[in-house]
Formats: sequence, structure tokens, C-alpha cells
Amino acid sequence: MRRKALRLSSPPRHNPVVKRISRLHWWMAATLAALAAPAPAARLTQPAERAFDSYVAEVEARLAKDRTASVPYLVDPVNGGSWSVPGGRLHHWRAAALVPGATTEDMLALLRDHDHHARFYAPEVVSSGVLRNGGNSATVAMRFQKHRIVTVVLDAEFESRSGLLEGGRRGFSFSRSTHLWQVDRPGSPEERRRPEGEDDGFLWRLNSYWSFEQTAGGLRMECEAVSLTRDVPAGLGWLIIPIIRTLPRDSLQFTMAATRNALVARRPEHDRAN
Repeated sequence: MRRKALRLSSPPRHNPVVKRISRLHWWMAATLAALAAPAPAARLTQPAERAFDSYVAEVEARLAKDRTASVPYLVDPVNGGSWSVPGGRLHHWRAAALVPGATTEDMLALLRDHDHHARFYAPEVVSSGVLRNGGNSATVAMRFQKHRIVTVVLDAEFESRSGLLEGGRRGFSFSRSTHLWQVDRPGSPEERRRPEGEDDGFLWRLNSYWSFEQTAGGLRMECEAVSLTRDVPAGLGWLIIPIIRTLPRDSLQFTMAATRNALVARRPEHDRAN
């Protein structure tokens, strides 16, 4: 008896599953094509710097009036999280958490332990160290990396100021970037820094504002991060905007979790067990 040949028919075109797969294949192909195309170099302009400085002045004026971490836990955008300014794009996110058993002294010691931040905040922080230590103020050098489809390595210098208030019940730490360089071929003999402000524009400015308070339930801490990057290249908004909107949020969320873990690790072992 002859067996009939098994004929594989193509799925019908109207099948919704096939349509979704086709759209996914198109999106992946378009994404790879966009990433393969060299993005035009970006340049930090004076209008972008002025927009960042003006906005930061407003943020710092508000924080000077109220340094209290006001919520138990959140990771939230401020003013929408990301918006265009002349020559660039501003990002502002806020995160807060409660750490039972931690104290303001623990938090201040952690934030001032600049030489060991690479231990607490790896893999984002690759290395860190103090260039100048003035007690309540310091100049800090840091190498960190950001990964979202591609990995970007940056060298940075920050001016940091921190302290305790109200007899130690509250504390603060402000960190303002003064220099940021994108690093090409990091760790190789050909490693080099690009001229400041003449790079791919992944990060041009980064300020962080910590406030923390002792409560009956533990240490309540809050951090606001304000950054400046290049704006979205023409024609790539559909691909880039979702990335740059989530990267500052994800980075702050990582920083908050790493800070909490470091504070818990500082507690005596018998306290952690309870």
C-alpha cells in the first residue's frame, strides 16, 4: 500500500499568532539595523548646561526646605521622569525605602566610604576613590558602567557634601558631578577618554541628593537623581525613548537596593538574624 506523502501547508496569513510573530521579526530586524548604524556624535551645548543648572537650582531650593524622606517605599518619576530641553534631555527620578535596624550614623558612614563604593555598588561602580577629603565635603573620582543593549564606561568626578542634622535624627548627602568622560576600549592598552562633552551623549551630568531620617521603624532614606543626556537622534525615537526613560529608573532602583543591602550587612550578625 502506497503511503500518501505528508504535505506541510503554510499557516494561514490571517492567523493572529503569525501576524504577531511577523511583527516581532520586523521589530527585531529594525532594531538591529538601527543599532548597527553609527549614531551621530553628540556635543554638550551651553543651552543644555543652562537648562540642567536652572532645574537643579530649583530642586536644591526645594530640598533645602525639606530633607525628610516622606514615603515608606517608591521608585517614581518626577515631572514625568524625562523631557527634552534645548540641546539635550533631562531626567529626574526619586526612590525611597525603609531599612529596619539601620541608623543615620550607618547611612552617613556608608555614603562617605568612597574608597569602597565599588564593593557595595558593583557591577555599576567599577572603581572609586577620594581625591580630596574635607570631612563634611569631598572630591570623589569614580569609574562606572551602564548597560542597556550596549555597555558604556564613564569616568567621573563629583563634589560631595554630607552631614547630620537635628542632633543626628536626620542626615543628608549631596553629590554633584563636575567632570564626566566617556571611555573608549576600557582596560586595554588603547584605552582613552573622549573630550568632555564630545561623545555619544549617554551621560553629561549626574547629581544625587540623599536625605534620611531615624524613625521608630528604622532608617527611612530617599534619593533623588537628576541627570542630563543627549536628546533622541532623529528617526530613532521609537527605539531610544523607551530605553532612556527606563535606564535612570533602573539605575536608581539598583542603587537603592544596593544601599539597603550594604546597610543590612553593616548590622551585627545577631541583629540581622532577628
